[in-house]
Amino acid sequence: MQTGHDTQSHVEVSAEDLPLHCPTPDMRLWNAHPRVYIPVEKTGEARCPYCGTLYTFKGALPAGHH
Repeated sequence: MQTGHDTQSHVEVSAEDLPLHCPTPDMRLWNAHPRVYIPVEKTGEARCPYCGTLYTFKGALPAGHH
């Protein structure tokens, strides 16, 4: 569903994906940028500051230890 160079992706993640980082292992090498951890567990969704991919958490958010 991506067209052009200025498109953004949407990825659903679950507890198995935590701690979440972008780019993920299944992203293509040409699409890579420096690894950044995405705090999706805080609010249920977060966007990568490099590529704009929106990550949304599916399921119950994990309880924090803070």
